[in-house]
Amino acid sequence: MTLFSQIRGLPVVTLGEANELGVVKSLMIDVASGLIGQVRLSPARGRKDIAIDWSALHVIGPDAVLVRSDTALDTTPPPAPVDVVGVRVLTEDGDERGTVRDIAFDPVTGRVENMCTALGDIPGDRLIGLGDYALVVRTG
Repeated sequence: MTLFSQIRGLPVVTLGEANELGVVKSLMIDVASGLIGQVRLSPARGRKDIAIDWSALHVIGPDAVLVRSDTALDTTPPPAPVDVVGVRVLTEDGDERGTVRDIAFDPVTGRVENMCTALGDIPGDRLIGLGDYALVVRTG
């Protein structure tokens, strides 16, 4: 497992050309599948915010994230992301479960394994929804 806090701020570099595209800013989670859909970047100089599909990642290393090529960039403006870190967690019954401090995920598949909160870890398979107000999880 890898923690989001371990990759936040890492440079994102193309594999063949060694072009730095930016640094990891946030993860966009597809709640329905429980997978990371895109990695959002703070861009290199002169670029707008960009997103890269998880499928374009080659490897997440200790010093950089490598992507297959510049064509991996999603040139359409990414949707306004909900930065999961810092979002409150509610159960489907409305019970407060703290706030997300970090996200643990599988670095190969992008599967969200756990949301780490001050009140303990919540398994990724309990995700129901994510919005501006809260991350909603199944009661368990």
